[in-house]
Amino acid sequence: MSKNSTKKLAFSAVAIALALVTSRFKLFAMPLGGSITLFSMLFIALIGYWFGPVHGIIGGITYGLLRYSISSSSMLNIAQLLLDYPLAFAALACGGGLFKDKKLGLQLGYITGVFGRFIFATLSGVLFFAANAPEGMNGWIYSILYNGSYLAVEAAFTLILISLPQVTNALNRVKTMSQER
Repeated sequence: MSKNSTKKLAFSAVAIALALVTSRFKLFAMPLGGSITLFSMLFIALIGYWFGPVHGIIGGITYGLLRYSISSSSMLNIAQLLLDYPLAFAALACGGGLFKDKKLGLQLGYITGVFGRFIFATLSGVLFFAANAPEGMNGWIYSILYNGSYLAVEAAFTLILISLPQVTNALNRVKTMSQER
């Protein structure tokens, strides 16, 4: 394993650990899952932002599987597990890497990644949780509103945080450190 691969692994492991810890701090929890956490999605998006979409996807899948393994969520079937955990978080991290070398790349990547996670969460909601919709409400509308409510709030808080000059500068320094050979 090269020094650069070891560094990527170490930075990714720290980001995953921080995401797991901050995911436990729930500012608000939805009744059927989903929550507004203490910026946990940011740490997964950072993996893609630091190392690109491919490494982001690997980190997101890893995080999703670890998060499921320590969660108290029950799995309806393997498709629901895949949509809610590894695929949703792979999309989050991949989005973080799509704009990694652009001005405002972290913000654009984060928005793209959250939208990707939203797509998977919404699909899971339609396929597996639409029965929880209020009577007469379309399953798609229910899932969009349900998942959009908590994801949009955490995304907005995170975008405010990462747009602060001090935070932007600190995250750019960490990115530079992750790239040094």
